[in-house]
Amino acid sequence: MGTISQFRDRLRPPAQRIESEEAAISTARDLATAFRREASERDINRILPFAEVDALSMSGLTAITVPPDHEGLDVPNALLAEIVAIIAEADASIGETLESHFSALETLRIQAGEDLKTSLFARVLLGDRFAAAAFAEGCEVTDDGPGYRLSGRTRQAAGILYADWIAAALTLPPDRPATFYLTGSDGDLQVVDDWDGFGQRTNGSATAIAGPLHVNADAIVPAPSLGYSTGVSLGLLLKAGVSLGIARAAWADLMKAIGDRAAVLSQLGKHAVGIEATAAALERAGRKLDFAQVNPVEAAMADAYFSASAAAIIAGDTALATANALFELAGQASAGIGLNLDRHWRNARIHALSLPRDRLLRSAGKYVSQKVEN
Repeated sequence: MGTISQFRDRLRPPAQRIESEEAAISTARDLATAFRREASERDINRILPFAEVDALSMSGLTAITVPPDHEGLDVPNALLAEIVAIIAEADASIGETLESHFSALETLRIQAGEDLKTSLFARVLLGDRFAAAAFAEGCEVTDDGPGYRLSGRTRQAAGILYADWIAAALTLPPDRPATFYLTGSDGDLQVVDDWDGFGQRTNGSATAIAGPLHVNADAIVPAPSLGYSTGVSLGLLLKAGVSLGIARAAWADLMKAIGDRAAVLSQLGKHAVGIEATAAALERAGRKLDFAQVNPVEAAMADAYFSASAAAIIAGDTALATANALFELAGQASAGIGLNLDRHWRNARIHALSLPRDRLLRSAGKYVSQKVEN
């Protein structure tokens, strides 16, 4: 890879610009209506949604977190989580690609210098997509002129198949965490479609193999040492958004499949309340993250991380519970293979595996304990 200015050839026309929060959510709902039509077929046959993901880019929706200093809209985080949930309700795999994309953009915002942000946010406004990834152990990194020569592979990560840019975490010697911004079209970067999970089947998960690849110094930025950066917290919040979307999709199909609703009103009420409480948890976490982004002191960032962790855990539980309820309450009416309603449970189960639940719970316990002591 040369300098950051050597961009991939574009195959898409420039994206539209979304100018308001109302337009952002309206665009998300319109896209969701279109994505929903063939979501089940894409899942059954693993038809990768390249056209649908391109439609996301061209609509301008993938650029709604670009900061105003770089000519973007920068929507509030609660609204962003709701938009991800709307897309995920229609197709959970496409929702997860947005989760990865927006998480990578937040990492860019908080870590990169102005020149790199100016270059890459301009590409986002034109429709370029990002995926967040991390290189696996065993990666070889050596000094190479104004940069490094890199050989190794990333861990599987959602969205890589659809990405124009991969924001890959890597530790430079002796112990310096950094993010490498790699162009997906680089001839020395191979993207391998090796995802075979039983859920989230079209989320664009893949492995990127670099070898050997020159990465220029202006495409490398140091990562913050703080474990609860706003980038990490936003990733958790958007993971919660995907889970909320899965729960809503399962709920909608439950209401279609169920027969005598009067016999199970209390159970329906339980799950409806769970979904509503989950949405409230996302909204609260979003507001705290808004505050931490404009006031990035340790206490605010820790508070945002705690709330985002809670939202992610609650949403994951809600998605699984609602997907289970679909079969428990609708019975045989939900069991037909052709209906493919089991995709909601499969999506919820696979998506939950990417959440470090125990670590988040331990961190939450430590956080509340320290608050009580203080």
